[in-house]
Amino acid sequence: MPHSENAVNRSHERPANTMSGYPMLLALLIIPIAGWALSNGLGPLMAIITLAVAGFSFLLIATGFYMLQPNQGVVVTLFGAYKGTDRTEGLRWVLPWMGRKKVSVRTHNLHSEKIKINDKRGNPIDMACNVVWRVRDTAQATFDVDSYMEFVEIQIEAGLRTVGARHPYDDFEEEEVTLRGSPDVVNGELRAELNERLSVAGIQVDEAGLTHLAYAAEIAGAMLRRQQAEAVIAARSKLVLGAVTMVQMALDKLSAEKIVELDDERRAAMVSNLMVVLCGEREVNPVVNAGSLYQ
Repeated sequence: MPHSENAVNRSHERPANTMSGYPMLLALLIIPIAGWALSNGLGPLMAIITLAVAGFSFLLIATGFYMLQPNQGVVVTLFGAYKGTDRTEGLRWVLPWMGRKKVSVRTHNLHSEKIKINDKRGNPIDMACNVVWRVRDTAQATFDVDSYMEFVEIQIEAGLRTVGARHPYDDFEEEEVTLRGSPDVVNGELRAELNERLSVAGIQVDEAGLTHLAYAAEIAGAMLRRQQAEAVIAARSKLVLGAVTMVQMALDKLSAEKIVELDDERRAAMVSNLMVVLCGEREVNPVVNAGSLYQ
């Protein structure tokens, strides 16, 4: 686990007690008119008090407006205490002494920098990934980490290192999961790893995938030659296996049909010739034997 379950007191998003800003906008337009009308006919002192109350009410209402676009949220606090999150788009209003912090809940796309890590076999490789993520819980993103944007970047790098060190870059022998040969598996593990790491910040990863994968420059040439050699060996192994199967089928067919009777020496010679024909890299030029089979 990249974090302890009891490391922080988890915050949880809940709806905030706010209201539409349009009725308050109407009240904002009425207050100056009403204050001016009420002050007429009053004594100087009462007129001043009435205008002062109207002005205070006007400022009180005017400072409580805010706007929300689609896929935005406002975290509302009262003297530092969390009072809920407003996700209703449009013109909104809340008491002016309530704190308001906007948080985007839109989908973000982050392309990581190339980092150098060691794979399962200790080979240095360069890796980079692309991650599609969004804020799932605005309370956790605001209160459980200092800066959720920086937290996402750091945890993406840490998760990439963890998954990259879990598998070898390539493999021709054991047929295990590799970074190059099993992209779907690796991308799935990366997404799961990042979701686990970022859950503390209320972040959800929708997609994650490698965008760059290569041996580090200092060993790239040597590893390329090794890959080529392993590929040749793997191909040769399959070729020999197929050739042996074909030779066995040919000998069995000849024996079953009683086309020709071969002793052990002639059988060995035929096997040798067939293997040369089937496994050779160049075209074979046949030699016609005009004499006896045993000459």
